[in-house]
Amino acid sequence: MSDSRQMLREIEREVVLTRHLTGRSTLDPGVMQALREVPRHEFVPEGLQEQAYYNGPLPIGQGQTISQPFIVALMTDLLTPRPESRVLEVGTGSGYQTAVLSRVVAQVYSLEIIEALSVQAQERLRRLGYDNISYRVGDGYQGWPEQAPFDAILVTAAAPHIPQPLIEQLRTGGRLVIPVGEAYGQQELMLVEKDRKGKVASRPLLGVAFVPLTRDQGESLHE
Repeated sequence: MSDSRQMLREIEREVVLTRHLTGRSTLDPGVMQALREVPRHEFVPEGLQEQAYYNGPLPIGQGQTISQPFIVALMTDLLTPRPESRVLEVGTGSGYQTAVLSRVVAQVYSLEIIEALSVQAQERLRRLGYDNISYRVGDGYQGWPEQAPFDAILVTAAAPHIPQPLIEQLRTGGRLVIPVGEAYGQQELMLVEKDRKGKVASRPLLGVAFVPLTRDQGESLHE
């Protein structure tokens, strides 16, 4: 099994290489500490254990992936998480990003449309002792209105546009990080900010490759 220290060094290298796009030459120490502490090998399939700390995405079944560690670190950092933050995650997946978020905020609300993945992630995260997470099986496009507003929202799958319900569920002063673009086509990681007056501004940061955000009946998200 590869060493997590090498993974962290590769994350730091990619942060420097992309700083002209993201505006970040370093990541928050708390975010890096979370990446250091969360055991990524617990979130990948048995047959891929040797690649657990490889700085790239890996398949987890159901046509889904565990994201590249650099992207997990960057997206978490872009939220500017605080210890008191309440964060919505759209796309629980393996639960790896969920675990990282749970180390840097007060409460994570995690949505997953594929029930089998949600059940597996819940069992895994509870076994590992991550207890500040609430789970729901459902359409991530609609968010989690009963728990809104959120200080930050992170979407781990690509949508063709930024879902309006998620913007509405973002607290003023909050941030939404989401990959936007065609399924398996050109995508960009977007940072959406809602200022104290409720005005929303978004900007693209860098090119990414995510599985598509799906809706009920497994249909791809469309306008």
